[in-house]
Amino acid sequence: MSVHIRFLSQKVLNQLQLTTTEVIESIENLIQGRVCAQVWNAPKAVITPPDGRYMMATLAAADDPQILAVKTLLLNPKNSHRGLKSIYALVTLLDSDSGLPLAILDGGWVTAVRTAGLSAVAAKRLANINSSVAAFIGCGVQAHSHLKVFADLFPLKEIRAYGRGVKNRDILCQSANSMGLNAIPSKTAQEAVCDADLIVTSVTISPELEPFLDVRWLKHGAFVTMTDLAAPWYAEGMTAFDRIVIDDIEQEAEMSNPLVRPGLISGDLTGLVTGKIVGRKRANERTAFVFRGLALGDLAVSALAFQRACDASQGVLVDI
Repeated sequence: MSVHIRFLSQKVLNQLQLTTTEVIESIENLIQGRVCAQVWNAPKAVITPPDGRYMMATLAAADDPQILAVKTLLLNPKNSHRGLKSIYALVTLLDSDSGLPLAILDGGWVTAVRTAGLSAVAAKRLANINSSVAAFIGCGVQAHSHLKVFADLFPLKEIRAYGRGVKNRDILCQSANSMGLNAIPSKTAQEAVCDADLIVTSVTISPELEPFLDVRWLKHGAFVTMTDLAAPWYAEGMTAFDRIVIDDIEQEAEMSNPLVRPGLISGDLTGLVTGKIVGRKRANERTAFVFRGLALGDLAVSALAFQRACDASQGVLVDI
């Protein structure tokens, strides 16, 4: 029997034009499948050498779709001096029954889409539905993916952008302008977040990073999604949240450095989706989604993209 792998580059994956609704539904379906023991999600494995590199692998599998996904990723802040992106990643898909290789996908694209997708699943339940102002602390890939998703979910009118790189900040503002949104380049982080309804922090993690964000700056009713392990937030200010949800309590139990103090955690994404924990109770609550990244999310997005690519005969087939 002829066996081949489908390679899906970032360019091809962008052409598939997966919608926010499709990504959210795929993630939510796998979360429900996990509860029924038809989807399995392993805690992420991480290596952090003392030179600032961040190496990570995730593993998830499902019976429906019949796919096993493994993502490998390496972040190195030094890459910017080499003219390279700071993060490179690949996702490998196998048939979860036979083990036959199915596909290799650009992991950077998968990470961007699934991270914003996880935030969207949480925001549906934790943010105010009339949120119109979004603030971005960090203006890289994750800011752009979250801008697209949040513009689909909420009646956005304005964004504020703050980051170390003026070029990235200005590009994000231009993207927002092209979507018909008012975009304000903020001079300070506090200026960006103080009156925002939605806050996305995606600060690049490094050994030199010191906290510089305070929950107490936020207005009542704000929702924050922290894609950066909450590293830029002052730990003592986290008590100002009325509700904190993380991605996976089981995964968190395996980690040596907790995202937040365990007593502050209301539950995880599975509890939120299945209704075992309450999302937003009142309009004036400050709420947060703090997460490391969930392998199940990588599987949800990769499987959706793979199936769409097969249907459209997209990608490069490589015989093995």
